[in-house]
Amino acid sequence: MTFSPRHLEALRLISDTFAPGDGGSIPPASAVGAPEFALELAGTNPRKAELDQLRTLLRLWDTRFLGFLLTGRPRKFSRLSQAQREAVLLSLSDSRLAPKRALFAALKGACLAPYYIVGGPVLWDSIGYPGPPGVLPDAPDPTLKPEHVTQNETIICDVVVVGSGAGGGTAAAVLAAAGLDVVILEAGEYHDDRDFDGSERTGFSQLYAGSPGVTSEGQVQLVAGRGLGGGTVVNYTTSFPTPDHVRAEWAALGTPQFLTSEYDDAMAAVNTRLGVNKDHPGAGVRDQVLERGAQALGWSVDAMPRNVIGCDQGIECGRCGMGCRIGAKQSVTKTWLVDATDNGARIYVGARARTVTVENGRAVGVTAVSPNGDVLTVKSRAVVVAAGAIQTPALLQRSGLENPNIGRHLRLHPATGLFGLMPEPVNPWEGAMQARYVNEWTDLNGDGYGVLFETAPMTPAFGSGFVNWRGGTEHLARMQELKNMLVVAIIVRDKGPGGTVKVGKDGEAVVNYRLSPGDTELLMKGFEGAARIAEAAGATRIISPHHRTMAYEPGRNGNLETFMTQIRAEGAAPARLALAALHIMGSARMGGSPDLSALNPDGETWEVKDLVVADGSCFPTASGVNPMISIESIAYMNAKRLAARLT
Repeated sequence: MTFSPRHLEALRLISDTFAPGDGGSIPPASAVGAPEFALELAGTNPRKAELDQLRTLLRLWDTRFLGFLLTGRPRKFSRLSQAQREAVLLSLSDSRLAPKRALFAALKGACLAPYYIVGGPVLWDSIGYPGPPGVLPDAPDPTLKPEHVTQNETIICDVVVVGSGAGGGTAAAVLAAAGLDVVILEAGEYHDDRDFDGSERTGFSQLYAGSPGVTSEGQVQLVAGRGLGGGTVVNYTTSFPTPDHVRAEWAALGTPQFLTSEYDDAMAAVNTRLGVNKDHPGAGVRDQVLERGAQALGWSVDAMPRNVIGCDQGIECGRCGMGCRIGAKQSVTKTWLVDATDNGARIYVGARARTVTVENGRAVGVTAVSPNGDVLTVKSRAVVVAAGAIQTPALLQRSGLENPNIGRHLRLHPATGLFGLMPEPVNPWEGAMQARYVNEWTDLNGDGYGVLFETAPMTPAFGSGFVNWRGGTEHLARMQELKNMLVVAIIVRDKGPGGTVKVGKDGEAVVNYRLSPGDTELLMKGFEGAARIAEAAGATRIISPHHRTMAYEPGRNGNLETFMTQIRAEGAAPARLALAALHIMGSARMGGSPDLSALNPDGETWEVKDLVVADGSCFPTASGVNPMISIESIAYMNAKRLAARLT
């Protein structure tokens, strides 16, 4: 058994402290099964060491020993009143020690997100959230027919592609179209229209990667897709081209093709295949409010290009971060992977690549394992790695590659959300995923680095991570205001030096990342810009996502100047505020020299021939915009070059 009754009882105590309900109709976390669901999610973590740490923490939680360590008094947590328990948790949140703050952030996420996922109609009604719509009864049968690894097996092909997301799906289609025999390995499972019910429970448990869930210092939450199609199944359909100044920056780092027609043609092919358009300009209330605020400031605001066909831009769209029920989102499962299988490619799901096989300096296959331990050995002429900017460098390191740039230069586009309480209902879980953007401050210092402002659908569990917690009753009250909240998403184009990805003793990825002083200043400017937008749009209260309450009421209590003084004083040290990374890039970057990059201009590793990378880890620097089109364009280009060599 992964967790014992003692572990569960400890988590019930903690969960009921974070989410005690209202003492009446709204139940506490333990009454709706939130702790059980939390442990179910935790049990999917492949890292034994992290599971052991969690079990140890829960085993010790309700002991006098841990009570003494946390409070200086040897009292069991279960013997404390609700107010005293909250004080213990807040002492962690407000600690001068980053590990204590990180522990608080981890506990908050582990307790509150499951509560709002499984809380049920009474809780959801109090927020104004209508709950998940359920599976469409007339959803079509899945198009793809992947295989599973059910026994030890060896197969042969021309190219094996590790990963099936934006990079892997695109590369597989290009290679198969060139007449090559392609095998695609995906660690997750296949989920399609008939599996999507619009619930956060489905999304969190099936469609998002759970490990690693946060950077090692506790500074940034890592959000990545899991399963066939990767992040393209759950992303927000935002389809920006690679900006011209970014292409020039990448070319200057030793990859000149980014300024040539080769990359133009790759982006054109990607946009065509994904059906990128501005024919779905409908904006939900949150995007209308963002636009209203930007226009009142005289700032530029534009409609978002999106890869959708037949999107309803309303109820359906606001849920498709948990999978698009109506099949409007043109993910790679709807496009490139269909093309690949039409040309003979084979797909294996539940096949987690562990190592690339290298012989005489060339990649000649991959070894993968199923959840049951069955081994799939793939022998090939070449290997394409597209497992994402966390798992790709981990796989290369496990396979013995030693270039020091593998796992370095990680960029995360650190993102957060500033809340503006509006007088009108916003219902932030409805409307097009992202319909407007504000790029007024994307170049703050003349170097192409700055802040992009967007909105994002804010369903209860996802929103609970950004709403600060100063007590159970207060947090519930804040969540009940969510229906009137504008959330201005702040996305920083981080310059670096960036983070790292390394493998631990267990072979799993460990992500290290700290905001540099320059990137921290960009984040501070992001708070200022977002507050200006919210205030100009008519917000009556503006709140930061810091764990301590930072807020002001325009024209009544405080102002932007006093707010920014508070924000800057609190800073952005690890676990001081909610930061997330939805755009993970650059950890095996392309370049002109092995001294500065992990890959040559073809996307091939400097050390091993016929080992090509085709995902966001290729980025020489951060893209500055949502990266899907850039990932697919690089994958298309690198796969074209590999196909030309192999054929």
